[in-house]
Amino acid sequence: MNVQPYLFFEGRAEEALDFYTKALDTKPDMVMRYREAPDPPPPGMMPPGTEDKVMHASFKVGDTSVMLSDGVCSGTLNFGGFSLALVAVDERDAHRKFDALAAGGEVTMPLGKTFWSPCFGMLKDRFGVSWMIMVDGEAP
Repeated sequence: MNVQPYLFFEGRAEEALDFYTKALDTKPDMVMRYREAPDPPPPGMMPPGTEDKVMHASFKVGDTSVMLSDGVCSGTLNFGGFSLALVAVDERDAHRKFDALAAGGEVTMPLGKTFWSPCFGMLKDRFGVSWMIMVDGEAP
């Protein structure tokens, strides 16, 4: 059993997928648009003109699949009450990923040494998704 994050970008999923695949040096596993679904959405659920929006997409970060969608294309992003924790292989990797994810976003705690990690930092990316980037192990 595992838990996988599923993020709803309310009309910005294509932009988010492009951003994350570049920032995290990965590629999409799959992308399905609403027009490609075997069944149409229920009447009134989706605004007109959303046929090419992302119904479902996914990409991998290490062994973890991150799934995303445009949701119901409300235009209102609301990512609160959670952070995605990303464990980097070393400090150089942590800095690269941190800087890439922070571009256009907000650093809430710069990368630095803590009692639980030689390199830990927190940020909100340009979409408002909170991230904690760290290297495993106690700080020396």
